Amino acid sequence: MGREARFRKDLSMPGMVAEMRRCFGRIGDGVSSRGLSLSDCLMSGLAIFALKYPSLLRFDRDARGLGEPSAREENLRGLFGIGRAPSDSRMRERLDVLEPDELRRPFKRLFALAQRGGVLRVYEWLGGRHLLSVDGTGHFSSPTVHCGNCCVKRRRDGSLEYHHQSLCAVLVHPEHRQVLPVVPPEPILKTDGARKNDCERNASKRLLTALRREHPHLPLVVVEDGLASNGPHVRLLKELDMGFVLGAKPGDHKALFAWVAELESAPRSPGAKPGVERWETVDADGVEHRFRWSNGAPLNDSHPDLEVNFLEYWERRPNGKERHFSWVTDLRIDRWNAMELMRAGRARWRIENETFNTLKNQGYEFEHNFGHGKKNLATVFACLMMLAFGMDQLQATCCPLFRAALERKRRPTYFWEDFRSLFTTFLLPDWDTFYRALAFGHEAPVPVPLDTS
Repeated sequence: MGREARFRKDLSMPGMVAEMRRCFGRIGDGVSSRGLSLSDCLMSGLAIFALKYPSLLRFDRDARGLGEPSAREENLRGLFGIGRAPSDSRMRERLDVLEPDELRRPFKRLFALAQRGGVLRVYEWLGGRHLLSVDGTGHFSSPTVHCGNCCVKRRRDGSLEYHHQSLCAVLVHPEHRQVLPVVPPEPILKTDGARKNDCERNASKRLLTALRREHPHLPLVVVEDGLASNGPHVRLLKELDMGFVLGAKPGDHKALFAWVAELESAPRSPGAKPGVERWETVDADGVEHRFRWSNGAPLNDSHPDLEVNFLEYWERRPNGKERHFSWVTDLRIDRWNAMELMRAGRARWRIENETFNTLKNQGYEFEHNFGHGKKNLATVFACLMMLAFGMDQLQATCCPLFRAALERKRRPTYFWEDFRSLFTTFLLPDWDTFYRALAFGHEAPVPVPLDTS
């Protein structure tokens, strides 16, 4: 990537930061009696995850300094537009009472920027559709700290464990590592005063319904694991006009597999089209692919009237390693799309490998307790972290300067270490200087070092 690389107007760090600040400014809160705006608190929260700070205390020390105003505070003002950085306790206090739904607008705006910039074309699969991977993960757990929204799990020894979980949805593509969050994480909570925990199925209904309301014309194919291939969820997806490729394991769908086996073994009249079809091929790498499918199969005994299309797949590699997968889908299967459907189903793992693994192990500290609060703080921080992650994913997809800097540092963890180090060591006049110093080193225009005397 050459030095002629330039920022894209909107799909770059300065463009997205400006848009996020505008979105935060539209959340009706005003300025507190201490002169601290909610917008500054939200932008500070976003900056924590954009800079990959390991804790609020570390951010507070760097952002506000001791005694004289720190140059790091000047960087927050110049790069993130933060007028006044809050203390860690004040930030927790302000964000704890914020309703998480107020953060839907920034996600919708980020998606609009991606759509307008042509990024959605990168995610097209199955004839112009977009694969949406949905899954849940935990981001807080404690035997003592809890609030009215915490889910509660009783351990074998009788003790209680309090935890927060969220359901996340990202656009994925079989051939790209980058993913794109389209909505904020949907919290899986126990409503204050309720006796039972919320569940992933209820959260999925809320998330998908809200997503379809915000993006009524987006052609989606939902890819999920075997827990999702049940009657109520399939009916919901059909009602929302969403396609699906859902895992279906033999142990969980005995009736479906038995129906396919019986149909395949049943005699058929001469010239009749087979009810179950098979296809095998070997690719250029010597990998054997075997498919079996049937269109119009009953999902299960509980919903015999609910028809799905069944796809089964075996993979055998030259080293002898074999793998087996199976799915149900609403898309009609034939020899020409079986490979694409198989790859769509397996792309579900992008939410595990490229989303949750990245958030937990590559600088975002997803499972670290940045603040639990008494009401919504843990959920708000999870949303801000996912928003920062979405901005990073868009940069990795279409920002030449970001990609040049990432390539130079070789590993994301090294990149983020240098990213934060440069931020805390130099006075940075703008994002262009910041990224060029990361991408091309000190042969590029050198930022001004901090006065440490």
